[in-house]
Amino acid sequence: MSISVGVDVGGTFTDLFMMDTETLAFRTAKVPTTVDDRSRGFLEGLETLGARPAAIDWLIHGTTAGTNAVLERKGARCGLITTRGFKDVLEIGRRTRPNAYGLSGRFDPLILRDFRLEVTERVDARGQVITPLDEEDVRSAARRLLDMGAEALVIMFLHSYVNEAHEARAASIVREIWPNDHVVASHEVIREMREFERCSTAAIHASIGPVVSRYISDVATRLKQSGFKNELLVMQANGGMMASSLVSRHAVHTVMSGPAAGVLAAAAIAKRAGIDNLVTGDMGGTSFDVAIVSNGEPIVSSEKDLAYAVPIRVPMIDIHTVGAGGGSIAHLDKAGMIRVGPESAASFPGPIGFGRGGTEPTITDANFLLGRLNPNVITGSAVAAPLDKIAAAFEERIGRQLGLDAYETAAAILQVANAELAGAIRLVLIEKGHDPRDFALMPFGGAGPLHAVSIARDLNIPRVLVPRYPGLNSALGCVLADVRHDFVQTVNEPLDGIDRNTVQQLLAGQERTGRDLLTQEKVDVVEVKVSHEFDLLFRGQSHTLRVPMRGSHFDPEVLEIDFLTQYLARYNLSLPEMHPSLVNVRTTVVGVRERVDLGIFKPKPGLLDDAVTGSREVYFDGRWRKSLTYERDKLPEGAEVRGPAIIEQPDSTFVLDPDASAKVDDIGNLLVHVHG
Repeated sequence: MSISVGVDVGGTFTDLFMMDTETLAFRTAKVPTTVDDRSRGFLEGLETLGARPAAIDWLIHGTTAGTNAVLERKGARCGLITTRGFKDVLEIGRRTRPNAYGLSGRFDPLILRDFRLEVTERVDARGQVITPLDEEDVRSAARRLLDMGAEALVIMFLHSYVNEAHEARAASIVREIWPNDHVVASHEVIREMREFERCSTAAIHASIGPVVSRYISDVATRLKQSGFKNELLVMQANGGMMASSLVSRHAVHTVMSGPAAGVLAAAAIAKRAGIDNLVTGDMGGTSFDVAIVSNGEPIVSSEKDLAYAVPIRVPMIDIHTVGAGGGSIAHLDKAGMIRVGPESAASFPGPIGFGRGGTEPTITDANFLLGRLNPNVITGSAVAAPLDKIAAAFEERIGRQLGLDAYETAAAILQVANAELAGAIRLVLIEKGHDPRDFALMPFGGAGPLHAVSIARDLNIPRVLVPRYPGLNSALGCVLADVRHDFVQTVNEPLDGIDRNTVQQLLAGQERTGRDLLTQEKVDVVEVKVSHEFDLLFRGQSHTLRVPMRGSHFDPEVLEIDFLTQYLARYNLSLPEMHPSLVNVRTTVVGVRERVDLGIFKPKPGLLDDAVTGSREVYFDGRWRKSLTYERDKLPEGAEVRGPAIIEQPDSTFVLDPDASAKVDDIGNLLVHVHG
């Protein structure tokens, strides 16, 4: 018997999915996140799920702890030791500005300027030592930072990606002095050129390392005390997972791990449903995350900005986030326009409808007031939503100034929110050169299905695929994840003069390191898959194209042909007089776990009428319309539902707009045709 549990701790709710891979039985749970101590909520969620830690074989955890620490600047106090003359790299960046027009906007660096110290050393771009490392400078800087109260430390020297000797020696010196393990040299996190991006990535790692490792260690300790005998596994942003014992060394890879798990599950569900091209909309309580699944696979990127001037350069599922979730607060801006977010009511005090003391109008409250959410059934609450308080807040805070009543105000808020959500999807699709009409939309997260059909209509997306458990998709993704490790090394040499043996040795070394990590993690895998990719560009250009390696050995002639073919397809341009350069060598090592059969979600036989629970008035397009309500668990395979309708389940609610129709497939998904 093998029992796997996936746990996704979000900003508002903690979602859990448990599966017995022998009997194919599963259970789910959704509990409010305990923001003051997320590890406590983690254990309470297991108790609600009815999962005894001693009986769990695999426990996989997705978390937003690292992401939130970066975005809210609540990470550890960090110091930086860098090459003399380069301490302001983190603030100078690429000389961009937060707003396109005017001189407004601000930027808070991850490491304060007083905590960025310079030492004497210099290595050139070819790895040649120009100025030896002054070791006493390093000792002095480390002691000074300790005296200033630094908890973590980054060492980032110029060109250490090609020659790490100075960084490695400096790290060795500092670790003799530093009272904890939170010392990182940039080459240990990323061996890639461009000092700003490398410094930012290392700074992210250092600032969240103490936060994430403390949290994961606390969870692991509590689990052990409760009888859990195995090692906790943690989701990574690349869609794979790693052992919790590796988190302190790979903390940066946990950023966006919860949303990444949801996209992983979405790709598996869509593939099972026969849909290759998918755009996902993960709407929880605080944010809306958009990602693309193309040809059955999530798009993985190594170039992402977590926020303005905070680039992160590790492989991660390409997710675009906007601050609009169910708990996002609606307000009037200085121009008297309705805005939603980015401020959120979070889990506590939460929306007004949750009855936990919230007083600010939110998107969730608008859905309560307009009949889209059942006010009598609220996750984590034993009382009904106070609709009178919601209506009063909407009128007093927003409606009165605009000449609208409470219901018109709620409808306007949803219209603004849907436009913002649709805009996020449009931006991602068009930026990647995709036509929305070629895609299906998969909403998940507790709030995603409430808005899906309206968003799809705005974007001319013809189909919506609602998974069986949309509110628990990220927890399911944790259970489905493989073990994965990614590596990168900058080469930055002309392709026609490169030594193929040197590159082959790099590839072999990266593969060996990945296999060693798999061995350390002791996770049962059915096979190990290794793939290699190369970043190339024409000399003089700054943007690379990624080309997979053909065959088992590096061949520069074959690689050049593949690069030219891909360049022509991408830009419709041939440059025979230009010569390509090999910038980066990449390796991915994946330990493939035993696949979960999504047939476990096959609906129970029955009649459509048995799923009807009643009806209620729901506000659509400026008027109230009687809408049947359905219990999702009782919808049989092949059942067709026509809008307007509300389909309810413990983890989420799906709103089927007028003139749309939905059909239940063989694993319980709802395949929605937006225009009937």
